[in-house]
Amino acid sequence: MKRAALAVSTLSLLSLTACGGSADSDTATGEPRPTATRAKQATPAERLAKLMITKADVPGLDVKATSRDKGDDKYVFAKSPDDVTVDKPACAQPAYATNQLPVGEPQGDLTHYVPQGNEFTYITLTTYAPGKAEAAFAGLAKGVESCGDGFTAKANGQVTYDSLTAEEPVAKAGDESLAFRATMPFQGITHTLHAQAVRKGDVMAVYVSVDGMAMVQDRPGDAKLPATVVKAQNAKLG
Repeated sequence: MKRAALAVSTLSLLSLTACGGSADSDTATGEPRPTATRAKQATPAERLAKLMITKADVPGLDVKATSRDKGDDKYVFAKSPDDVTVDKPACAQPAYATNQLPVGEPQGDLTHYVPQGNEFTYITLTTYAPGKAEAAFAGLAKGVESCGDGFTAKANGQVTYDSLTAEEPVAKAGDESLAFRATMPFQGITHTLHAQAVRKGDVMAVYVSVDGMAMVQDRPGDAKLPATVVKAQNAKLG
Protein backbone atom coordinates (compact mmCIF):
# COMPACT_ATOMS: atom_id res chain seq x y z
CA MET A 1 0.00 0.00 0.00
CA LYS A 2 2.86 2.37 0.83
CA ARG A 3 4.43 1.72 -2.58
CA ALA A 4 1.09 2.31 -4.33
CA ALA A 5 0.50 5.57 -2.47
CA LEU A 6 3.99 6.79 -3.31
CA ALA A 7 3.55 5.87 -6.93
CA VAL A 8 0.20 7.65 -7.14
CA SER A 9 1.77 10.72 -5.55
CA THR A 10 4.65 10.61 -8.00
CA LEU A 11 2.35 10.08 -10.94
CA SER A 12 0.38 13.13 -9.87
CA LEU A 13 3.46 15.09 -10.88
CA LEU A 14 2.71 14.04 -14.42
CA SER A 15 -1.08 14.32 -14.16
CA LEU A 16 -1.76 14.72 -12.57
CA THR A 17 -14.73 36.08 -19.48
CA ALA A 18 -19.66 41.73 -21.71
CA CYS A 19 -22.49 42.80 -23.54
CA GLY A 20 -22.50 45.57 -26.11
CA GLY A 21 -24.84 46.99 -28.68
CA SER A 22 -25.57 49.73 -31.14
CA ALA A 23 -28.17 52.44 -30.83
CA ASP A 24 -30.50 54.47 -33.01
CA SER A 25 -31.85 57.92 -32.17
CA ASP A 26 -35.37 58.13 -30.76
CA THR A 27 -37.21 60.61 -32.97
CA ALA A 28 -39.32 61.91 -30.08
CA THR A 29 -36.56 62.58 -27.58
CA GLY A 30 -33.41 62.65 -29.67
CA GLU A 31 -31.92 60.16 -27.21
CA PRO A 32 -30.25 56.98 -28.42
CA ARG A 33 -32.34 53.88 -28.09
CA PRO A 34 -30.99 50.35 -27.81
CA THR A 35 -31.34 47.99 -30.73
CA ALA A 36 -30.03 44.43 -31.00
CA THR A 37 -27.55 43.54 -28.28
CA ARG A 38 -24.46 41.59 -29.09
CA ALA A 39 -24.20 38.03 -27.90
CA LYS A 40 -22.46 37.68 -24.56
CA GLN A 41 -18.74 37.16 -25.05
CA ALA A 42 -17.56 33.73 -23.91
CA THR A 43 -15.35 33.60 -20.85
CA PRO A 44 -11.97 31.84 -21.11
CA ALA A 45 -13.42 28.89 -19.19
CA GLU A 46 -16.42 28.62 -21.54
CA ARG A 47 -14.20 28.89 -24.56
CA LEU A 48 -11.84 26.17 -23.40
CA ALA A 49 -14.73 23.86 -22.47
CA LYS A 50 -16.00 24.19 -26.04
CA LEU A 51 -12.56 23.49 -27.50
CA MET A 52 -11.81 20.42 -25.36
CA ILE A 53 -12.44 17.09 -27.04
CA THR A 54 -15.28 14.86 -25.84
CA LYS A 55 -16.04 11.16 -26.20
CA ALA A 56 -17.75 11.94 -29.50
CA ASP A 57 -14.43 13.14 -30.92
CA VAL A 58 -12.55 9.95 -30.00
CA PRO A 59 -14.91 7.00 -30.59
CA GLY A 60 -14.24 4.08 -28.30
CA LEU A 61 -12.35 6.19 -25.77
CA ASP A 62 -13.36 8.23 -22.75
CA VAL A 63 -12.46 11.82 -21.82
CA LYS A 64 -12.43 12.67 -18.12
CA ALA A 65 -11.81 15.67 -15.86
CA THR A 66 -8.69 15.55 -13.69
CA SER A 67 -8.68 15.68 -9.90
CA ARG A 68 -7.57 19.32 -9.97
CA ASP A 69 -10.43 20.34 -12.27
CA LYS A 70 -12.86 18.50 -9.98
CA GLY A 71 -11.48 20.29 -6.92
CA ASP A 72 -9.79 17.22 -5.41
CA ASP A 73 -6.26 18.29 -4.51
CA LYS A 74 -5.16 15.18 -2.58
CA TYR A 75 -2.92 13.80 -5.31
CA VAL A 76 -2.25 17.04 -7.18
CA PHE A 77 1.39 18.01 -7.55
CA ALA A 78 0.52 21.73 -7.46
CA LYS A 79 -2.61 23.87 -7.66
CA SER A 80 -0.82 26.51 -9.70
CA PRO A 81 2.65 27.32 -11.08
CA ASP A 82 3.19 29.57 -8.05
CA ASP A 83 3.39 26.46 -5.88
CA VAL A 84 6.29 24.97 -7.86
CA THR A 85 9.98 25.58 -7.26
CA VAL A 86 12.60 24.45 -9.77
CA ASP A 87 16.33 24.22 -9.16
CA LYS A 88 16.98 25.67 -12.64
CA PRO A 89 14.69 28.65 -13.44
CA ALA A 90 14.98 28.06 -17.20
CA CYS A 91 13.34 24.66 -16.67
CA ALA A 92 10.18 25.98 -15.00
CA GLN A 93 8.02 25.91 -18.15
CA PRO A 94 8.71 22.22 -18.97
CA ALA A 95 8.03 21.42 -15.30
CA TYR A 96 4.63 23.15 -15.53
CA ALA A 97 3.80 21.51 -18.85
CA THR A 98 4.53 17.98 -17.67
CA ASN A 99 2.47 18.47 -14.51
CA GLN A 100 -0.72 19.74 -16.18
CA LEU A 101 -0.07 23.34 -15.20
CA PRO A 102 -0.37 26.27 -17.64
CA VAL A 103 2.79 27.76 -19.09
CA GLY A 104 3.34 31.48 -19.51
CA GLU A 105 0.73 34.05 -18.40
CA PRO A 106 -2.68 32.48 -19.12
CA GLN A 107 -6.22 33.83 -18.90
CA GLY A 108 -7.60 30.36 -18.21
CA ASP A 109 -6.72 26.68 -18.42
CA LEU A 110 -8.49 23.31 -18.48
CA THR A 111 -7.11 19.77 -18.23
CA HIS A 112 -8.83 16.50 -19.12
CA TYR A 113 -7.36 13.07 -19.69
CA VAL A 114 -7.96 10.03 -21.87
CA PRO A 115 -7.32 6.63 -20.23
CA GLN A 116 -6.27 3.67 -22.35
CA GLY A 117 -5.50 0.65 -20.20
CA ASN A 118 -2.49 1.51 -18.04
CA GLU A 119 -1.68 4.58 -20.13
CA PHE A 120 -3.09 8.06 -19.70
CA THR A 121 -2.95 11.04 -22.06
CA TYR A 122 -3.39 14.42 -20.40
CA ILE A 123 -4.60 17.40 -22.44
CA THR A 124 -4.14 20.89 -21.02
CA LEU A 125 -5.75 23.74 -22.96
CA THR A 126 -4.74 27.31 -22.14
CA THR A 127 -5.97 30.63 -23.50
CA TYR A 128 -4.01 33.89 -23.48
CA ALA A 129 -4.32 37.61 -24.08
CA PRO A 130 -3.10 38.76 -27.53
CA GLY A 131 0.61 38.07 -27.93
CA LYS A 132 0.94 36.08 -24.71
CA ALA A 133 0.50 32.67 -26.34
CA GLU A 134 3.52 33.22 -28.59
CA ALA A 135 5.58 34.20 -25.54
CA ALA A 136 4.40 31.13 -23.61
CA PHE A 137 5.28 28.80 -26.47
CA ALA A 138 8.71 30.42 -26.83
CA GLY A 139 9.35 29.99 -23.10
CA LEU A 140 8.50 26.31 -23.27
CA ALA A 141 10.69 25.81 -26.33
CA LYS A 142 13.60 27.56 -24.60
CA GLY A 143 13.16 25.36 -21.54
CA VAL A 144 13.28 22.18 -23.59
CA GLU A 145 16.41 23.42 -25.33
CA SER A 146 18.11 24.52 -22.10
CA CYS A 147 17.31 21.59 -19.81
CA GLY A 148 18.65 18.57 -21.65
CA ASP A 149 20.69 17.44 -18.64
CA GLY A 150 17.66 17.46 -16.34
CA PHE A 151 16.35 19.35 -13.32
CA THR A 152 14.33 18.92 -10.13
CA ALA A 153 10.87 20.34 -9.41
CA LYS A 154 9.23 20.52 -5.97
CA ALA A 155 5.68 21.22 -4.78
CA ASN A 156 3.43 18.59 -3.16
CA GLY A 157 6.30 16.15 -3.51
CA GLN A 158 9.39 16.13 -5.68
CA VAL A 159 10.19 14.86 -9.14
CA THR A 160 13.63 14.58 -10.69
CA TYR A 161 14.06 14.73 -14.45
CA ASP A 162 17.20 13.03 -15.71
CA SER A 163 16.87 14.46 -19.20
CA LEU A 164 14.73 16.40 -21.66
CA THR A 165 15.11 15.63 -25.36
CA ALA A 166 13.34 17.25 -28.30
CA GLU A 167 11.59 14.85 -30.66
CA GLU A 168 9.32 14.93 -33.70
CA PRO A 169 5.68 15.86 -32.95
CA VAL A 170 3.13 13.08 -33.32
CA ALA A 171 1.02 15.40 -35.47
CA LYS A 172 2.06 18.94 -36.35
CA ALA A 173 -0.76 21.48 -36.34
CA GLY A 174 -1.66 25.09 -35.62
CA ASP A 175 0.84 27.92 -35.92
CA GLU A 176 3.61 26.20 -33.94
CA SER A 177 4.34 22.69 -32.68
CA LEU A 178 7.05 21.12 -30.55
CA ALA A 179 7.53 17.79 -28.82
CA PHE A 180 9.90 16.33 -26.26
CA ARG A 181 10.41 13.37 -23.98
CA ALA A 182 11.50 13.43 -20.35
CA THR A 183 13.11 10.63 -18.36
CA MET A 184 12.65 10.25 -14.61
CA PRO A 185 14.18 7.74 -12.18
CA PHE A 186 12.04 5.99 -9.59
CA GLN A 187 13.55 3.34 -7.31
CA GLY A 188 16.30 2.60 -9.80
CA ILE A 189 13.98 2.30 -12.81
CA THR A 190 13.78 4.86 -15.61
CA HIS A 191 10.36 6.10 -16.68
CA THR A 192 9.77 8.09 -19.86
CA LEU A 193 6.93 10.46 -20.64
CA HIS A 194 6.25 12.08 -23.99
CA ALA A 195 4.86 15.59 -24.43
CA GLN A 196 3.77 17.82 -27.30
CA ALA A 197 2.64 21.46 -27.45
CA VAL A 198 0.57 23.04 -30.22
CA ARG A 199 -0.25 26.75 -30.46
CA LYS A 200 -3.16 27.98 -32.57
CA GLY A 201 -3.65 31.73 -32.28
CA ASP A 202 -4.08 32.59 -28.60
CA VAL A 203 -4.75 29.00 -27.48
CA MET A 204 -2.20 26.33 -26.63
CA ALA A 205 -2.70 22.60 -26.19
CA VAL A 206 -0.17 20.53 -24.27
CA TYR A 207 -0.33 16.74 -24.42
CA VAL A 208 1.45 14.42 -21.98
CA SER A 209 1.32 10.63 -21.91
CA VAL A 210 2.32 8.45 -18.95
CA ASP A 211 2.14 4.78 -18.04
CA GLY A 212 0.08 4.94 -14.86
CA MET A 213 0.97 1.49 -13.51
CA ALA A 214 4.66 1.20 -14.37
CA MET A 215 5.87 2.53 -11.02
CA VAL A 216 3.55 0.29 -9.03
CA GLN A 217 4.63 -2.74 -11.05
CA ASP A 218 8.37 -1.98 -10.81
CA ARG A 219 8.89 -1.83 -14.57
CA PRO A 220 10.01 0.90 -16.98
CA GLY A 221 7.23 3.09 -18.33
CA ASP A 222 7.29 4.58 -21.81
CA ALA A 223 3.79 5.60 -22.94
CA LYS A 224 3.67 7.14 -26.41
CA LEU A 225 1.25 9.92 -27.33
CA PRO A 226 -1.68 8.37 -29.25
CA ALA A 227 -2.02 10.00 -32.67
CA THR A 228 -5.82 9.54 -32.61
CA VAL A 229 -6.18 11.71 -29.51
CA VAL A 230 -3.67 14.34 -30.58
CA LYS A 231 -5.16 14.69 -34.06
CA ALA A 232 -8.70 14.93 -32.67
CA GLN A 233 -7.75 17.73 -30.28
CA ASN A 234 -5.70 19.53 -32.91
CA ALA A 235 -8.76 19.51 -35.16
CA LYS A 236 -10.85 21.17 -32.42
CA LEU A 237 -8.32 24.01 -32.26
CA GLY A 238 -9.05 24.78 -35.91
